[in-house]
Amino acid sequence: MKPYQAVCFDFDYTLGDSTDSIVAGFQFAFQEMGWPIPDRETVRGTIGYLLEDAYTMLTGDNDPEHRSQFRPLFLSVAKERQRRETVLFPGAVELLRGLKDQGIHCAIVSTKRGDTISIIMDRWGVRDTLEVITGSEHVHRPKPDPQGLLDTMEQLGVRPEETLFCGDTVLDAGAAQNAGCDFCAVLNGTTPAEDFASYSPVHIAPDLYDLERWLELE
Repeated sequence: MKPYQAVCFDFDYTLGDSTDSIVAGFQFAFQEMGWPIPDRETVRGTIGYLLEDAYTMLTGDNDPEHRSQFRPLFLSVAKERQRRETVLFPGAVELLRGLKDQGIHCAIVSTKRGDTISIIMDRWGVRDTLEVITGSEHVHRPKPDPQGLLDTMEQLGVRPEETLFCGDTVLDAGAAQNAGCDFCAVLNGTTPAEDFASYSPVHIAPDLYDLERWLELE
């Protein structure tokens, strides 16, 4: 493993699990909009995508007015629950603390709102490990567009070749590829390891403890 000056993370299904609140938000919004209520596993397969894109994936409806209607309905149920209920995956706290102790820049680049992530990380006592949190409200083009990663690297003062991005979806892998930085797949989500093959990840971590060991933080 080469030394990295910065390690950036996706959030949902990489560091944290907000499944219960996300499913509740989808089910409420779909009910209000007259769609069949999706089950938990169906919703899980869309976590990590922009909310509007997830709506279209599950309904086939690409109408801009309907897409924009979905987000506020979803957030009316999910927003506060995510802030109160989201858990971090085993090993997340130790991983983030280890990076900070080694003087490695650390950030999050996510399609979840950055202010929500900040509240979650503060509740878990690790907000201080993160120099930058780039959420959906900070970009115009979501992953796999590299905007969020490039902006984050600029704020951290690091180059792509000095940066590792860790995520659980091919959207994350594509963003890393498009930004020119290394990618590590984390298998906390619904994407199987083989789906990352074409992106040539430098590592595939079955969990965050494995990632911590691979980064030689133990």
